[in-house]
Amino acid sequence: MRQIILDTETTGLDPNQGHRIVELACVEMVNRRLTGNHLHLYFNPDRDSDPEALAVHGLTTEFLSGHPRFEDVYQQFIDFIRGGELIIHNAPFDCKFLDAELKRVGQPPVQELCEKITDSLLYARELHPGKRNSLDALCERYGISNAHRTLHGALLDSELLADVWLALTRGQDALLMDFQEDDANVSMGGVRINKVDTSGLRVVTASEDELAEHNKYLELLDKAVKGDCVWRTYEPLAS
Repeated sequence: MRQIILDTETTGLDPNQGHRIVELACVEMVNRRLTGNHLHLYFNPDRDSDPEALAVHGLTTEFLSGHPRFEDVYQQFIDFIRGGELIIHNAPFDCKFLDAELKRVGQPPVQELCEKITDSLLYARELHPGKRNSLDALCERYGISNAHRTLHGALLDSELLADVWLALTRGQDALLMDFQEDDANVSMGGVRINKVDTSGLRVVTASEDELAEHNKYLELLDKAVKGDCVWRTYEPLAS
């Protein structure tokens, strides 16, 4: 599974008003592991950034004038994302700019150039309804340090979003094993699985003190629900 964490910086808020992408970054993740492979490009937009946008990314017209235009290097972007799933925080914003830039060079929308697009902001809102779900807020919530982030930058934001995405989707990790029974392969969801020998696994049981502490905790839960808590309904496993 190849995923591309993507972020852009722009001269303003709306490509229909002539605003352009000034920075693009893509960070590659394969099977939920960062590969170290990334694409990072600055573009000459042939215009100034709005003051509000400049305050966010700090990329001046003078700095950007020394970099290529999108039409000069767009194929690098297409080649990098082809076949991958794009993960973008607030995907509609970045995609409308990418689609505008791609249209200028006669290319199809970004959705047709990659496998799929996932909006990490939408995912975070579903996971944490009613809470702030900006990249900064999610970094704080998941203990991801962004202390070195004084200005927004596409590459830094992509790297931060990669860490945030792994934290958001931690419960989706799949344990892919192969089960074999009497040398017969068992297939689950197209994955061959081998039988695991558990005879050598060590079983650690709770001590008397640990059981006593556990019972005290259950008593507190009983008081809270004014009866038997749900954990009382489970039968202990036979040893």
